[in-house]
Amino acid sequence: MRAPFLRSAAALLLLSSSALAQNDRAELAALRQDVLELKQRVGELQGTIEQLTYDNNNLQAKAIKSYATVEQLNKAIADMNRTLQGELSEQKREVLAQVASQLEKLGRQTNAALDALAKNQATRPAVQTTFSEDFPKEGVNYTVQNGDTLAVIARKNNAKQQDIVNANKIADPARIRVGQTLFIPQGK
Repeated sequence: MRAPFLRSAAALLLLSSSALAQNDRAELAALRQDVLELKQRVGELQGTIEQLTYDNNNLQAKAIKSYATVEQLNKAIADMNRTLQGELSEQKREVLAQVASQLEKLGRQTNAALDALAKNQATRPAVQTTFSEDFPKEGVNYTVQNGDTLAVIARKNNAKQQDIVNANKIADPARIRVGQTLFIPQGK
């Protein structure tokens, strides 16, 4: 009875060994497939790394060309400052020339106005500084209206112009003003 059992055990062992060998082969095939895929992926990554290295080198070369040195920046700033100073000097000269021209024009106008005033003062009658007390002491008050002169006021009030000047001590008859109240002597 032992012989059939041994045979069965041997067959089982052989079968089991065959199954293990077949399983090992399948695992080995799967491992080979995984290794092939890993080799392919490593190759792709090496290509990507080479491309990135190439791109990085190009960018570094461009960066070196596009950056300015501190010396270059300082030179550019100095050039701009010189240009600005020149333009400011030119503007200053132009403004000063305009101011000088305007001052000269104003000077001529002022001189002309002063000459006109001097001529007007020369033709004007002398200002009265003494007043007579010889005028009627009775009269009315009158408020100067727009357009009034001493001659017009004297006519309106039937009075003498010199009496109005003396009574109100008017030094310059041309300088009465609207709203001013004057005493108008009447009678005599």
